[in-house]
Amino acid sequence: MSVRVFAPAKINLTLEVGRPRADGYHLLQSAVAFAGVGDWIEAAPAETLSLTVKGPFATALGVSDDNLVLRAARLLDGARGAALTLEKNLPIASGIGGGSSDAAATLLALNELWGLGKTVDELAALSASLGADVPVCVHRRGAWMTGVGEVVEPIDVPDLNAVLVNPGKPLPTPPVYRRFDDLALGLMLPDRDAPAWRDGAAVVADMLAWGNNLESPAAALMPELGDLLEMLRADPRSSCAALSGSGATCFAIAKSAADAHALAADLGARNRDWWVCATTLGRA
Repeated sequence: MSVRVFAPAKINLTLEVGRPRADGYHLLQSAVAFAGVGDWIEAAPAETLSLTVKGPFATALGVSDDNLVLRAARLLDGARGAALTLEKNLPIASGIGGGSSDAAATLLALNELWGLGKTVDELAALSASLGADVPVCVHRRGAWMTGVGEVVEPIDVPDLNAVLVNPGKPLPTPPVYRRFDDLALGLMLPDRDAPAWRDGAAVVADMLAWGNNLESPAAALMPELGDLLEMLRADPRSSCAALSGSGATCFAIAKSAADAHALAADLGARNRDWWVCATTLGRA
C-alpha cells in the first residue's frame, strides 16, 4: 500500500534580512504561511530506493542523486527501499519552498510507510541538516522564523485569498543574496515579537509595513518582477502584493475568493508563459 502526502508551497508573507554574519549566513525574520497548492509525494514499498518525477515541472527539475527527496529518504533510513514519485506542480527556483516542502513530505510519507513511529517534532529536528526551510515545512503551519531561519515559532495565520504569479523563469537564491550584499542592504533587524494577527487586515498591515528586503535585489536581477509587482499592487482586487522569498514568485492578497480567481484568470490570459494560481494561504 502506498502513502501519498501533500507538499504545499511555502509563502513568505514578510521577509526582513540583516547583514551577513562572519560565516556568510544572514539573520532574518519572516512570517510564513502555507498555500493550498503544492507538489505531491507518493511512497510505495520497494526493495531499493528510486525516484520518478512527473507533472508540469518534471522536465525542468529532472532527477539527480542530490535531489532533496532522495536525500531526505536516505537521512531517515539509508538501508530501506521505496519507490518514490514526485508530482512537481510548483515552478523550480521560485521562492516558494518547493524543494524543502518536497523533502518534508518525503519524511512524513516514509515515516508512515516504514512504520517508524517518529513524531512530527522528531522529523523536524532530523530534517534541519537538509536546509533551514525543511523543519517548518514538516510542521506545515504558520510560523515566525528568526535566526538564520532555524528558530521557528508557531503563529496563527488567518485564511487569506491569494494569487501566486511566477514569470516563468527560475531565480536561484544565491545570486539574489549576493546582489543584496553588493547593494549593502543589510541592516540591524528591528526587534519584533511574533505577530498575533486577529484577521486578514492585520496581516496586510504588517506586510505593507515590513515588506520583503530581497525585492530590490531580485528585481535588479529580473526587472520584470518590478513591473509584475506594480501591476498587482495597482489592481483594485488586490489588498497588497509582495515577493515570496528570493523570488521569482510574487503574490497578491485578494479582497475575496472571487477576486482571486478573476485576477488569476486575467493574469493567465495576459501572458501564457506565466504560472498563475488562485489559492488560499494559512495552514496547509
